[in-house]
Amino acid sequence: MLLALFGGITLLTAWLPLVVKQLPLSVPILCIAIGIALGLTPLAESLPANPLESPDLTKRLTEFVVIVALMGAGLKLDRPMGWRRWMLAWRLLGIAMPLTIAGIAVLGWAVLDLPPASALLLGAALASTDPVLASDVQVGPPSEGMEDEVRFALTAEAGLNDGLSFPFVYLAIALALFQGQEGGGWLKDWVLMDVAWRLSAGVGIGLLAGRCLGYLIFRLPESARLSRSGDGFAVLGVTCLTYGLTELVHGYGFLAVFIAALALRASEREHDYHADLHSFAEQVERLVMMVLLVCFGLAMAEGTIFGTLNWPVVAVAVAILLVVRPVTAGISLIGARLQRREATVIAFFGVRGLGSFYYLAFALGVADFEQPRVLWVTVCLVVLMSVVLHGVTVTPVMRLMDRMRD
Repeated sequence: MLLALFGGITLLTAWLPLVVKQLPLSVPILCIAIGIALGLTPLAESLPANPLESPDLTKRLTEFVVIVALMGAGLKLDRPMGWRRWMLAWRLLGIAMPLTIAGIAVLGWAVLDLPPASALLLGAALASTDPVLASDVQVGPPSEGMEDEVRFALTAEAGLNDGLSFPFVYLAIALALFQGQEGGGWLKDWVLMDVAWRLSAGVGIGLLAGRCLGYLIFRLPESARLSRSGDGFAVLGVTCLTYGLTELVHGYGFLAVFIAALALRASEREHDYHADLHSFAEQVERLVMMVLLVCFGLAMAEGTIFGTLNWPVVAVAVAILLVVRPVTAGISLIGARLQRREATVIAFFGVRGLGSFYYLAFALGVADFEQPRVLWVTVCLVVLMSVVLHGVTVTPVMRLMDRMRD
């Protein structure tokens, strides 16, 4: 039965993008709907899929799909990295993301009555733009020229802020572990280890891995170059090797994977093999994403996941998507060389998704946070609302943007 269901999902992975291409729908919406439909059948009893009951499995699956998505996002960016060329991304990362974390944390503390550690974890988990579910607003495949300012800003933001949210996750963990203790030794450890070392290790190993693997793929004698094989599945080796090495030295693997993808692309920017690598990464990402979202739909149909849903949680979720993200991103883009409609689209499409599940499952496995079910139901509701809201609007909005630009 499981093999048959997996086979059906795999076929849908290839077919659904063709069906929804011209519709105001997205593949994630249909995946969740399929999961809900399966959850209403007798099959649901044989398909346990509740993230509250399987946090470690949730963490591992979301971890894998996020790193594959980050590799794909880095490979498809045509623009070389630079301070001025990436100014929109730096604005979103340096201004919008901290303000978003603070805004969500205040909402969690004031409206949901969460203690400081749990409120900060909620902000850190929901601050980053998801690289998996945000693919519809990102740039196109490598060297295809689909890189306007809106798509570039959202792609670069999704690639970098998944790693840069982690220091705030670790700060929430430190607060949960050491709250009430005298002395500030834990704060010093957080600054030195979780900020300075982990960020440096992520950037350094990412650059080193990308350049070394770029030499292996593109610079060896022609008879030995990996690029001659045309095998796109090599992207999984690049992704997992970079991520694993970085995590072994306690660096931020998410950041390292994205940096490695940028360095790999820079090693031979116009080579056709980048398209093969990106295509395979995209296929794997889409397959795992569909499996996870079908499971999310199953958990929704089962009822437990939203068992503690109440109006304060709904109000916070709406505020996060329609107030906090648009306002903070809008503030960060003040003075940028953008037309108003472009800045509005960037501010609106702060897609929340599977990365938020990973952060929450990771932190809850390290420390005991108060009111974990409130955290789970809030994150799940924000992700569900983001999938529906952004999935319905992305096709007409981006099509209108392209027409106005032309």
